[in-house]
Amino acid sequence: MTTPSAMPAPPTTPPAALLDRLPADPSEAVAAVAAVRDRILAEIGRVIVGQVEPLDQILAAFFAKGHCVLEGVPGLAKTLMVNSLAETMSLTFRRVQFTPDLMPSDITGTTILEEDDHGKRRFAFNAGPVFTNILLADEINRTPPKTQAALLEAMQERRVTVSGETHALPSPFLVLATQNPLEQEGTYPLPEAQLDRFLFLVKIGYPDEAEETEIIMSTTKVSLPKLSPVITGQAILACQDLIRQVPVAPVVANYAARIVRSTRPGDPKAPEFVKRWVRWGCGPRAGQALVLAAKARAVLAGRVHVSCDDVRAYAAPILRHRIGLNFAAASEGYDTDTIVKQVIDHVPEEGANAAAKPAAKARTT
Repeated sequence: MTTPSAMPAPPTTPPAALLDRLPADPSEAVAAVAAVRDRILAEIGRVIVGQVEPLDQILAAFFAKGHCVLEGVPGLAKTLMVNSLAETMSLTFRRVQFTPDLMPSDITGTTILEEDDHGKRRFAFNAGPVFTNILLADEINRTPPKTQAALLEAMQERRVTVSGETHALPSPFLVLATQNPLEQEGTYPLPEAQLDRFLFLVKIGYPDEAEETEIIMSTTKVSLPKLSPVITGQAILACQDLIRQVPVAPVVANYAARIVRSTRPGDPKAPEFVKRWVRWGCGPRAGQALVLAAKARAVLAGRVHVSCDDVRAYAAPILRHRIGLNFAAASEGYDTDTIVKQVIDHVPEEGANAAAKPAAKARTT
């Protein structure tokens, strides 16, 4: 009997040690991060068949200190994907099933009155599941807006305020939210302000025929393999700091800025199709996300040079949930992915170089 490709043969050499610190040399540190990425993907590949692009985007977001929304129909292993990611990292993991009756305190925690052994009573904070490293907000669009909003402070400030007291969250901290794209009764779409806090909106698609056959074979056995941790929390924090330190050329930052500005119908340089189909465009946070994700992509590939290709690579998952289309676009069958692709085709790299030349000339005079 042949072994499915999703279930690799036992390794002939001992597994690499758990990475708990990065080398001091920057080039060696970047190489170590790239190696860790490959090890994480190989480990997750023992239980997840295919889904290479979504996993790549999730890892890039995580190392860029960003949160993700995973969107896909039921049964595409969204929850298993997040579980597997948590297993490969020496981090705490909590899962919250979002339901219509879920309250904000069920996520953040609450203050309770407790009594000690001597009969003295005092108020104490009982931490909720948000106090973890990786939080899976399962089916986040099935809970009312007031409960969805309980994550806003945690996602943006990485802290929680309860009864007037502020409590810091563990580091690193990542929210991975899943949602069903099918319009059904009892769902509450995330407000635009909260969607903007998510670095990526990752779309999970159907597997192809070969992958689906492999999924059926590997998941109908006794049990799935247990994954081994690859990296510690301290090393992850060092990776996140390393990515922030990667320099970006002004031409690349200008390219990202012009892409974002081209999505705004009120901008004088916006293309005609944007003015025709887009109701509102992306805010400045989208440009920050493009550059941070580009830095993460470069480092995870073992590079310290960030290019315009890195900016384009994650344009769709970064911009698709930050653009609002009007009725004309919906009636003509356009979606945000189509708009993003056309914007990328419309904005040339040459414009970035041209914009940088006058500034460079001014500094020499």
